[in-house]
Amino acid sequence: MSRVTARRRMVRITPAGEIRRPDSLAVEEPLELRIDGQSLTVTMRTPGNDVDLAHGFLLSENIIGVADDIVSARYCAGTDDDGRNTYNVLDIRLRTATPIVARSFTTTSACGLCGKTALAEVHARSRYPLPADGPEVDAAVLAALPGELRSRQAVFDATGGLHAAGLFTVDGEALVVREDVGRHNAVDKVIGWALRENRVPAGDVVLVVSGRASFELVQKAVMAGIPMLAAVSAPSSLAVDLAADSGLTLAGFVRGETMNIYTGAHRVVRRSATLAI
Repeated sequence: MSRVTARRRMVRITPAGEIRRPDSLAVEEPLELRIDGQSLTVTMRTPGNDVDLAHGFLLSENIIGVADDIVSARYCAGTDDDGRNTYNVLDIRLRTATPIVARSFTTTSACGLCGKTALAEVHARSRYPLPADGPEVDAAVLAALPGELRSRQAVFDATGGLHAAGLFTVDGEALVVREDVGRHNAVDKVIGWALRENRVPAGDVVLVVSGRASFELVQKAVMAGIPMLAAVSAPSSLAVDLAADSGLTLAGFVRGETMNIYTGAHRVVRRSATLAI
């Protein structure tokens, strides 16, 4: 069994009868993040790129601002029934000690905050204001990005069970693509990559996600200084409100040759008259 896929027996029902065979599934395992030995949070994720995930999550929660805020990231000892290390506990050592207390992260849709309070909290925590004007992206390039993202989803091809997120240049070049069972984890992984590559604030890229655009995904983009977010599916109302308040360009239903631009339409230019937005 690989770390990202697992085989399980199943019965497939077809008009021609039953087929019994193994199926490839996406692995879902818990990852506990610790800060200097103290538990911070547990997330369910697909193993892989855990250090990037930790960087992206800690940036989104305003615990760190640059990669150098983290001195080290190491897996703690922990074994499964076969005695193998599970690699499911990651301890982060910070350069400056940060007290860890019970807290409610803004990345949960059940955090108990009202809309205005949630928007205000993100603005108070963000270190990287978005650029007021640029960059600009051609609508035809933007429309093609979900397809570019999909073409790089190798584990989805095998399992059909993962979300994806990617960072692209305004010319359509893929910088990084990550997959995960959690859409928020996939976004944390690409933001963490950008942070470790000294590309945050990421004011010259487009974040593309394979599903819907929730408040938490817009929040993560804002915290990383990303000015544009494109989603294959719909945004939520609070996601649009946060995008508008933050100056982020938010595009939803980016499929084929059409898309809906909910906020920041000035960054999307139409050089092709055939594309409907």
